[in-house]
Amino acid sequence: MKTLGEKIKIIRKMNKLNQTEFSSIIGVSQGTLSELEKDKYRPSVETIIALKLNFDIDLEWLLLERPVNSNIGLFHIQVNEFELSLVSNLRKLNLEDKQEIGEIINLKLKRYNK
Repeated sequence: MKTLGEKIKIIRKMNKLNQTEFSSIIGVSQGTLSELEKDKYRPSVETIIALKLNFDIDLEWLLLERPVNSNIGLFHIQVNEFELSLVSNLRKLNLEDKQEIGEIINLKLKRYNK
């Protein structure tokens, strides 16, 4: 299960922002964001509202400890934490590796659609 700080970091990374950019958008200092992501502090109500307004996150996903489907960032689709992890890891790969993963997925889908 992801902590609140880990979820804030997921939102930032899914939107391809560094800590300075993200902290400016949500109205906290870069140092405060770093502490939030490490779970040393809890976000204020104002910070939570800024996350909702700027990134259209699902507050239930953010605030509750149980996993729920969520809308993260600009991707208005339902994803769970496992899918978020896959997308995050996929983005770390080069184009050739991404295409290879896409081919593997297509092969798996063809197998199930027979």
